[in-house]
This record gives sequence, C-alpha cells and structure tokens, in this order.
Amino acid sequence: MSISQEAGSENHYDAVLVGAGIMSSTLAALLHELDPELRLLVVERLQSPGLESSSGLNNAGTGHAANCELNYTPMQLDGKVATDKAFSINESFERSLEFWASLSERGKLIPSRFLNPLPHFSFVFGDEDVSFLYQRYKQLSRTPPFEEMKWSTDRNEVSEWMPLVIEGREVNQPFAATRIDRGTDIDFGVLTSELLQSSMKDGAVEMCLSTEVKSLVRAGKNLWELGLSGALGNRSVKTPFVFLGAGGGALTLLQKSGVPESDFYAGFPVSGQWLICSNQELAKRHFGKVYGKAKVGAVPMAVPHLDTRWISGERSLLFGPYAGFSTKFLKQGSNFDLFRSVSKKNLLPMLQVGAKNVGLVQYLIAQSIQSEEDRFSALQEFFPNAKLKDWNLSIAGQRVQIIKSTRRGGKLQMGTEVVSSRDGSLAALLGASPGASTSVMIMLEVLKRCWEKKMSSDEWKERLEELFPSFNKDLHSDSQQLQITRGRNDALLGLSAK
Repeated sequence: MSISQEAGSENHYDAVLVGAGIMSSTLAALLHELDPELRLLVVERLQSPGLESSSGLNNAGTGHAANCELNYTPMQLDGKVATDKAFSINESFERSLEFWASLSERGKLIPSRFLNPLPHFSFVFGDEDVSFLYQRYKQLSRTPPFEEMKWSTDRNEVSEWMPLVIEGREVNQPFAATRIDRGTDIDFGVLTSELLQSSMKDGAVEMCLSTEVKSLVRAGKNLWELGLSGALGNRSVKTPFVFLGAGGGALTLLQKSGVPESDFYAGFPVSGQWLICSNQELAKRHFGKVYGKAKVGAVPMAVPHLDTRWISGERSLLFGPYAGFSTKFLKQGSNFDLFRSVSKKNLLPMLQVGAKNVGLVQYLIAQSIQSEEDRFSALQEFFPNAKLKDWNLSIAGQRVQIIKSTRRGGKLQMGTEVVSSRDGSLAALLGASPGASTSVMIMLEVLKRCWEKKMSSDEWKERLEELFPSFNKDLHSDSQQLQITRGRNDALLGLSAK
C-alpha cells in the first residue's frame, strides 16, 4: 500500500515532481514501472508538458552519445584527449535507449514518434584542429563503444557524407571528418509527452498544468507541503518526496525549500538562438548531425553544429546554437530571475566566478550583440555556399549553469548535478547539457539516493533487471554485453531497420 493510500486523502501523494519536462517524465515512468501502486503528481507552470528545455526547438535534439561532440574529449597537455567523459556519456545514453526499448516492448512507447536514426559527424578545418580530431579518432576507435567510427580527409568521400559542408570550400583548406552511423535525432518534447501520457493511462500519475509552486515547506518529519496556485485556484498537497526538475527554475525552488544543501549553489544563465533553413530543397540535401569545434572561451552549449532535425514530425535543417546572456532562468521566465536567486550565502561565489571568467562573460556579451551578418558568417564557416535569404533566426532554450561554493571559492560547473537533502526527501537537478540524453541514468541516481531502501529490495531489483537487462554490467569494458545490449535496443527501437 502506498503512503498516499494510507493517508486517505486526495491531496496526499507518494511523490510530487515539479516541472513536466524530460526529467520528471522519466522519473514518473521509472517509479510507475517499479511500483504501479504509487500515486504521483506532476506540476507544470505552462499549459502543456515539455514546452521549456525539453521542447524540440529549445535543445540540440541530439542523442548525446559522445559520437561527435568534441567538447567531451578535450586535449590534454600530454597530447592525448581525455576520454572518461565520452565513455560515461556513451554508456548513459545506451541506458536511456535500453529503458525506452523496454517501454516500447511493453507497448508504452512508439519509438518512431520521437526517435530517428541519423549519422553523427565531427568536422574540423585547419592543421591544429585536424591533428586534434585525428588523435580523438585514434584513441576512441580502438575501444568497443566507438570501434565503428570512420575517419576521412578525402574530399570526395566527405562530400558524399555532407555535401553542403564541402561545396564551395577552398580546395587547399585542410579539413577532416569522423562518422558514426549509429546516431540519433530525438524530439525530447514529444518523448516527454509520450512518457507522461503512458503513465497517466493507468491513473497512477496526475498532472497539474498552468500551476505554480508558491510555497515549499516542511510539514513534519520526512513530509513536505506544497502550496500550488493555478487556473483552478489554490491548493495544498503533501508528500514524503519532492523532485525539482524545473530546468532553470529548479534553483529558485531549491532555495525556497530551505534545505541546507541549497546554500552551496547559484546560477549562471545562458541563452541561445538557432538559424533555421527555410529552403526545403537544401534541407533535403543534408542528412546528419555535423558538430564542429567550439570557439575559445565558448560555453559547451555553443558548440556549432549543422543538424538534420525532426520537430513535431517534420524534417528540418538548423545551425547553431548562438550563445547569449539573459537574466532569465527560463525561456518563459522573468528578467528578475537571476537577481531573485542572489542571497548572502551565494553572492561571494558568484562574484568569484565572475572574476575568474571575464573572458566567458565578454564572449556571451559579444554573442548577444552580434549582427545578422556576424551570425551568418559563422554559418558560412560550416556551409560556404549558404545564402542569407534561406535562413531565419529562432530563439532557443534558456540554460542555467551551476555556480558551486567550494573550499577554493566559487566554481562554474558545466554539466548536470543532482542535489539532494540529507534525509532523501527532496532532490533537485541543476545544470544543463547533456541532461536530456542521460535522463534515465540521472533519475536512477535520484532513486539510489532518495529511495535507497526500495532500490535495495528484491522486488525493485527484479523489476530493474527486467527494465535494464544489462543492469549493473559495465558496457564500456564488456564488449560482448555491449553488443547484446545494442542489438536489443536497435531491434526494439527500430534503429537497425532504417
């Protein structure tokens, strides 16, 4: 029997998940599969799920597997690239595929609605970057997760891979490319909705849309009370567990909770923009995700890429993203978000980060004020024959990078981090990329921290092994298990049939 049933009240839930994005929808789906009796509430401030960071136009849409993202493998002083992050992200994405495959096998997801197979490419030009890419290829292609990576400096071959990138390029310009065919494009907005709708069909998950969390306070030992305000009026709900998966808004809610762990964090907002191709003939000539190398001083989300994308079922071509600075924590947020997040405890770390990252601040300001011609010039580095009339500017999503207080002062962290209260009754997800692609592993981490007894029970272990046949197995070092897992995922998700 669930806690909500024991409480005997419609305003008691076993868990309240704030934010109806890919993180909360993934957590709701996991909890529902592990214990169908749990009563869950998802609270969303907008009118539909998946409209903020998970929306198709608000993120890269890349199934981040470290196939082509060069910022995951930085060059080291010894002349080799760091690979630990690439292996970690690759394995995490495989777990996401494994979970979606299991849900598809159970008839709870239709992969073709949100997932499309698509080659992943890296492309660089200039002697220094070509040397870097070759070192990356040499190291990664020797390992099981990346053994199918292809390398080329042949103009004809690369032109077949990515014609728009090569046409019009100077004949004497040194360039190189890598290719992995087993890549994906994912509409995380659609996936979010599919996960929630599937969980709601059984009546175990309730969703409150157009509803904001006005208060979040302790209501007793291991019990929280949330004050909600929405189109249907005000409401108070109680729960032993709260998850804050509200994108950039999670930091403000974490601070509102008053848990000591919130004192160590502040936020650094970064905005983004895309150029979208309006010429469908051009869009049809490009098939793949082509990632380049970020400019010196750029944030991770500003790695340039020319992408085939499916948004709401329609194929399109995008370039970007262009970074910028905004004081909003959410795309549909307030210009006062950053200022409201400042407190006596996080002001000093914020100032320290600002002093240490003057170049980054200058870069973001320059990106924010660049002209149409400046943006187009960046596109032409990738697509030399591009014409300005074929492209339209679109606002991308808002991200909040983490500022963390450490013994050495404030530190700007580029990634995602789970913050949980000591008693495990509250968890929040802070940070940005590669979040959505690794959402399943991140939510499993939340369950390990906050649902420890359940996760160690025989019942949940058995169900986890059903959802993840490779559970507790190392996909990085065990090449046979990796092949088995990928074969199952490909078959159930339709990756091998296209």
